[in-house]
Amino acid sequence: MGLYDRIRDLEFTIESYDLHYKEQNSTGDFARASVILDVQDEKPSSSAFTRPCTQISLSGNEYRGWGEDVTYDEVDHRALIESTTSLPLAGEYTIDSFSATLDGLDLFPDRPPERKASRTYRRWAFESAALDLALKQAELNLATVFNRDYNPVRFVVSNRLGDPPTFDRIATWLELNPDLEFKLDATSDWSRALIEELAATDAVRILDFKGQYRGTMVDQPADPTLYRHLVNQFPDALIEDPVLTDETQSLFDGIDHRITWDAPITDISSIKELPFEPDWLNIKPSRFGTLKRLFETIEYCLNHDVKMYGGGQTELGVGRQHIHAIASLFYPSSPNDIAPRAYNYPEPTAGLPTSPLSPPSDPSGLEWR
Repeated sequence: MGLYDRIRDLEFTIESYDLHYKEQNSTGDFARASVILDVQDEKPSSSAFTRPCTQISLSGNEYRGWGEDVTYDEVDHRALIESTTSLPLAGEYTIDSFSATLDGLDLFPDRPPERKASRTYRRWAFESAALDLALKQAELNLATVFNRDYNPVRFVVSNRLGDPPTFDRIATWLELNPDLEFKLDATSDWSRALIEELAATDAVRILDFKGQYRGTMVDQPADPTLYRHLVNQFPDALIEDPVLTDETQSLFDGIDHRITWDAPITDISSIKELPFEPDWLNIKPSRFGTLKRLFETIEYCLNHDVKMYGGGQTELGVGRQHIHAIASLFYPSSPNDIAPRAYNYPEPTAGLPTSPLSPPSDPSGLEWR
């Protein structure tokens, strides 16, 4: 039985839904209230942007299922929270019939989203909340329904290195925990000295070239000089989302197995459209939108010997639990870019959970506390 087939017929009841807004920025804590806004103060983020998220709860039969909308534009969250249009979600469903119902609904009822990808992110929030609710109402968790075990989850820390970029943040983290591993966003303003300092740590597992992003604050165009330095200085690191051009393609000759993809991966067809069959992929559930696309893709990777690691979208709430749970079942020992979110705060601090993360003792639904 396929992975999706194990959950598609789970039955559940929705009586109501609620929205809970959370916000985190790079300079301080703040949150703003509205009629159905559950205000929760957040610590700052290490990134130079304000991170809005909406926690979505579906309620029924005295249970609540939770999902997280990781849409990046605050105006899109505001429009949903302040909308006078109520989504017609109450009813009796299976996972599959609920997904079919969402096919016919506009989850941005008052205005189109700022970015096309936001429709996928919001769809994932409602679908993951539905799965959480269905599992809880059936008194199951994700491991039991898939007949798998929750395993300790290895994670890497993903931070940008400042403007201008320096080694300071990495040095501080390693002083606090010499066993930390990292996934770093490589940028053209990395100096040769910085690259050598990073390489000397032997702690960088993934270099994210950010070459497949378009129209974001982290876009990184092809840079053959940077690529050459990084390929040579980090001979064992995975290389995520490079731009393959006439100038850069030859730099990866013989090391295709180190190239991994993130931004383009949204379903099985997106894998088949890659320039070559991959050895590694970054699985970000929110990029898939539906449970069907996510679990069919994971199953495809398992059947085709494509290694996976988990990725996140700076989740502020339950979304982080969900990606921990999925990683725990399918790729626990990979260099998962799903560190607990305290690792994204501006200042490195001691006493944080260490890798690998222990599984929960009494998991429920899609939770992984």
